[in-house]
Amino acid sequence: MDPRGPEKLAAAARMAGVGDARVLETLRNVPRALFVPPSQIDSAYADGPLPIAHAQVTTQPSLVAKMVEALALTGSERVLEIGTGYGWQTALLASLADFVWSVERWPDLAEAARANLERYGARNVEISVGDGSRGLAEQAPFEAILVSAAFPRVPPPLAEQLAPGGRLVQPIGRGGDEDVVLFRKQDEALQRVRTVAGARFVPLIGRHGFAA
Repeated sequence: MDPRGPEKLAAAARMAGVGDARVLETLRNVPRALFVPPSQIDSAYADGPLPIAHAQVTTQPSLVAKMVEALALTGSERVLEIGTGYGWQTALLASLADFVWSVERWPDLAEAARANLERYGARNVEISVGDGSRGLAEQAPFEAILVSAAFPRVPPPLAEQLAPGGRLVQPIGRGGDEDVVLFRKQDEALQRVRTVAGARFVPLIGRHGFAA
């Protein structure tokens, strides 16, 4: 395994336009190799998505960095993540925010992520198994929400659970070809701020997403 791997991911993020020094430093400090299936370790530091169970894929690292940067985290935020996967993005968020609640649809992925995060040493994270399109009303409000699956609109529960002035990043589309969009909550409504990137994500499945 390449010991320069984390620096390579930071360099890829810079090439993709990421300039936030805290985000770049976190990419260097959170080893992606701890958060991939054993069969994928040799590819952990390639700037590309990796296949995981249930026909899911991890998000390309440079795109993760762009999405996380768009949230403009300062360290005091309560963050909601929809789609835990193997927990690498979760660990990045936990390094940049006060606390992260993450919702994963698949119990085995959630268990793998818990083990990975414990091995890494992240303590300010809680993972739930459930319907991410519903959010986590019992923990709301959140100053930042990051959705790692696509739907044509922001699910109403997520908009409701975002704190005033909070930021939300989500791929907007039907899955497979969408815009990752940054929203901000102003006057009790979501305002579209900008497109972060074009991307391909799996669809968001749930009560306020696509049917399974």
